[in-house]
Amino acid sequence: MRLLVITYYWPPSGGAGVQRTLKFVKHLPTFGVECTVVTVDPEKGAYPVLDESLAAEIPAGVRVIRTGTSEPFGSYKKLTGRQQIPYGGFANESKTSLQQQFFKFVRGNLFIPDPRRGWNGHVLRAVAELLAQGETFDAVLTSSPPHSTQLIGLALKQRYGLRWLADMRDPWTDIYYTKELNKTRLARWLDARYERQVLEQADEVLVTSADTKRLFLGKSPQLTAAKFHVIPNGYDESDFREPSTPPQDALLITHTGTISETYHVEEFLRACAECVRRHPAVPLRLRFVGKVSAGLQAQIAAAGLAGRTEFVAFVPHEESVGYLLRASVLLMAIPDVAHNFGILPGKVFEYLAANKPIICIGPVGSDADNLLQECHAGHVFAYDAYDAMLGYLEELARQWQQNPNLDLPALNHARYSRRALTERLAGLIGK
Repeated sequence: MRLLVITYYWPPSGGAGVQRTLKFVKHLPTFGVECTVVTVDPEKGAYPVLDESLAAEIPAGVRVIRTGTSEPFGSYKKLTGRQQIPYGGFANESKTSLQQQFFKFVRGNLFIPDPRRGWNGHVLRAVAELLAQGETFDAVLTSSPPHSTQLIGLALKQRYGLRWLADMRDPWTDIYYTKELNKTRLARWLDARYERQVLEQADEVLVTSADTKRLFLGKSPQLTAAKFHVIPNGYDESDFREPSTPPQDALLITHTGTISETYHVEEFLRACAECVRRHPAVPLRLRFVGKVSAGLQAQIAAAGLAGRTEFVAFVPHEESVGYLLRASVLLMAIPDVAHNFGILPGKVFEYLAANKPIICIGPVGSDADNLLQECHAGHVFAYDAYDAMLGYLEELARQWQQNPNLDLPALNHARYSRRALTERLAGLIGK
């Protein structure tokens, strides 16, 4: 089978967004699927972070076609004097700056569904050339965000009748930061119309959680549950070849990835400070690997934990996995926003593969909660569950004093390996 993969995020792009598509492409040849990837030229695109090491995971036989693009991020940098473009969720942006509020309004109302839509025309021309040369594909897979990429799949479906799989890593109009874009009624209507067209016309829709499937199903009476397929992100077994080496001199709680004050971990930080007071013999430490907002750093300082906290800037994915294996306990947080029951970060599966106790701050009864309970891998605490958090931290402190290695027994998470999940995708391509 021949699959055309269209994805904006591709090595040397780093961060969570690139992982899913890269791992699919890495494992699809095992199941008889030959991939051609169309992506943006990194010299012309705009990535929040880079990770050159990920290029080593692209199979030798995969053809990668890189195109130009027409995006506003160059102008944004010149006008703002900033070197970085905004992260998803604006974790690296000021929440109160008038300048930033203006640019968010422009982004939300003049660039629908998002500023990377200027890439679409370049991709459509590249695909038209492939087809004109006699190339054939059994299916096309479009991966988003950016959700403008799904409009490429929509155009290819309408023009050429290609079988189309829309892979939606996140919600679209329900994404948690959409309210920050200050969209007008017209902009909201147009965005919702694009979303509905994609969902109705795609042959199959892939989502990462059951709650996201529920959200999308409610977008149109024409939609049926049969076209939606929950394929979560998973972990790659080859990333976990190194042994676990938890520290012997500290109870080290590690968080990897982007986090901001919207994740509301204040009560967890307060519980950590109280645990330190009650158990002075236990050297509790916090480590954040990745982007941490200034607001959250201020909360850490206010809790009296600045001297016990280490901040590590963004690192390549391989190094990030190493930080998981060198932790005692892993911290995960889900933003306190609307529709957060379906937020199932890709890193949770890598947390599972690390076999560490997981503390998750987020909605009880969510998809993340169900996953951790299913795998007996940790606990989810509501944002205000101070007493429960403190009780669990004290339990971990007592366990650590008896044995600093808190690693869990081998967990039953094999069905969430990237290879197993890619096998499910291969079945849909040949459906």
